[in-house]
Amino acid sequence: MSLSHSLRGLTLGASLLALAACEPGGGLDLDLRHLGSSGLDTSAAAAQATQARPSPDARGIISYPGYQVAVARRGDTVDSVAARIGMTTAELAGYNAIAPGALLREGEVVALPRRVPEGGTMIASAPAGGGSIDVATIASGAIDRASGGTTTAPAPQSVTTTSIGNTEPVRHKVQRGETAYSVARIYNVNVKALADWNGLGPDLSVREGQTLLIPVTVASAPSGVTAVTAPGVGSPTPTPPSAARPLPAEKTQPAAEPVAKPAAPDLGAQKTAASGTSKLAMPVAGKIIRGYQKKKNEGIDIAASAGTAVAAAADGTVATITKDTKGIPIVVVRHEGNLLTVYYNIDGLAVQKGDKVKRGQTIAKVRASDPAFLHFEVRQGFDSVDPVPFLQ
Repeated sequence: MSLSHSLRGLTLGASLLALAACEPGGGLDLDLRHLGSSGLDTSAAAAQATQARPSPDARGIISYPGYQVAVARRGDTVDSVAARIGMTTAELAGYNAIAPGALLREGEVVALPRRVPEGGTMIASAPAGGGSIDVATIASGAIDRASGGTTTAPAPQSVTTTSIGNTEPVRHKVQRGETAYSVARIYNVNVKALADWNGLGPDLSVREGQTLLIPVTVASAPSGVTAVTAPGVGSPTPTPPSAARPLPAEKTQPAAEPVAKPAAPDLGAQKTAASGTSKLAMPVAGKIIRGYQKKKNEGIDIAASAGTAVAAAADGTVATITKDTKGIPIVVVRHEGNLLTVYYNIDGLAVQKGDKVKRGQTIAKVRASDPAFLHFEVRQGFDSVDPVPFLQ
C-alpha cells in the first residue's frame, strides 16, 4: 500500500479529550460492576499502566537496538529535523508519509528510515567495489520492510517489562481507516499513553503510513504470580478489551481509488533450462505476492507453504543471524562482488554465522504465518535493488 501524504486533521478542541477519557483505554471508568465486598477492582487499569517514554539525546533521538526515532522540538519542521540528524528531507518525509516542510508538534515522534550512529551522521552506502557494510543494520531494517506486506493487521499483543531499557517498543504502521482508538485496542494500551508516547495532537488524529510507538506496559506482578481466589471458585477470567464498549462510529473516505495492478509473475513456474545460468537462484518456488518498491518494500515476498525449505540464492558466507522483537530470525548472506541477500519470516535455521553455503543449500524453513511467505532482499553494498532481474 502506498503511503498517503494527506494533510493533518483540524484540531477539534479540548472536548475530544473529555470524550477520549470515557473511551476504553482512557482514564475514566464508570463501570461499577466490579464493586463488591472487597471494594473496587483496579486490576484492569493496572494491567494497562505504562512507563514514561525515554528521554531523547541532545539531537532529539531515542535509540533502541533495532531502530531509532527522532522527537520534534518546538517550532520544528520535517526539514529542520532532517538537517539536525543528517539526512535528506525527502527521505525522512517519505518514510513518515508527511509532506516536506510540514510543521511538527512539540514532542511528535518521527521514525528514522536508517540508523544514525553516535557521531550524528547517517551510515554511508558502501562503495560499489567493496568495503565494510553494517549487516546488522540491514537485518534490522528487513523487519520493517517485510512487516508492511500482504499480511493482515498485527495480532493483539502487549509488551511488559520492569525497566525501560529491557524492552524495545513495538512499532505499528497505521493502515487506512485506523484511528488512535483502534490501535490502542489492538495492543490493549491506554489511548492517552499512546498519544503521549507519539506526541499526538488534542484530536488524537493519525495518518495512513504513520509509524506509532506502542507504549511499554509496567509489570503488575512478578513472573509466575497469579491472582488468589477462594477455594472452589476457580481462576478469574479477564474480560476482553473489545467487550467493554464498541468502537466509536467512524466515517472515513478513501484517499483514492485503488489502482489495479498486473498479476505478479510466478517465477517458480516459469523456470526453464536456462534458469540455472541466472546470477541468483530462487530461494523458494512460488508466486511473488508483493513486489519490490524502493524505500517501501526493499525486497519481494514469495508465497510458500509453511515448512518449505529456504535455499541460499548463491555461494557465500553467512554474515549475520539476528531476530526481530518477536524472535523471528533474519539471515544475511554475503556473496562475491559485494552482494548481500536477506532472508526473513523463517525458522528452523540450518546454518550459523560464519558458515560457508552453496547455491541451493537449505539454510532455513518458511515460518508458519497467515499467509505463509518468504521475504527476500538483494543488496549491492548497503543499497537495495530489485531481486527479480537477478533471478531471471
